Amino acid sequence: MKLITRDADYAIRAVCFIAKQGTNKVSVEELVREMKMPRPFLRKVLQILNKSKILKSYKGQGGGFTLALSPDKISLLGLIEVFQGKLKLNECTFKKQVCPNMRLCRVKKKVDSIQKFVVSELQGITVASLLKEGM
Repeated sequence: MKLITRDADYAIRAVCFIAKQGTNKVSVEELVREMKMPRPFLRKVLQILNKSKILKSYKGQGGGFTLALSPDKISLLGLIEVFQGKLKLNECTFKKQVCPNMRLCRVKKKVDSIQKFVVSELQGITVASLLKEGM
């Protein structure tokens, strides 16, 4: 299990780079050049972020991307969930059915506690806080 997949990682890095530029539009070419990311994969990630209303796209000459939200409104959890769905550390399945021991299972209770902590931590990390730390 990966907590952050490659597309979520690219999204986080791209959003932070765009946030550093303020209101200036950032082109795909600039992101590819500066961040050393593969163009086709990055374009797909940017399109998903645009569709999710995290980025705003501008077409044509002089086009590019800006943030659609303030950097303090974009959390790591939100970016991860755009690409990976809700964070789940344990699904409690047994032979493709809900586990019959789910209510009594001590492991589930511990994993649920860890999941709540991880979700809370990721929600508290925003693009603004990452930029303050020098990302």
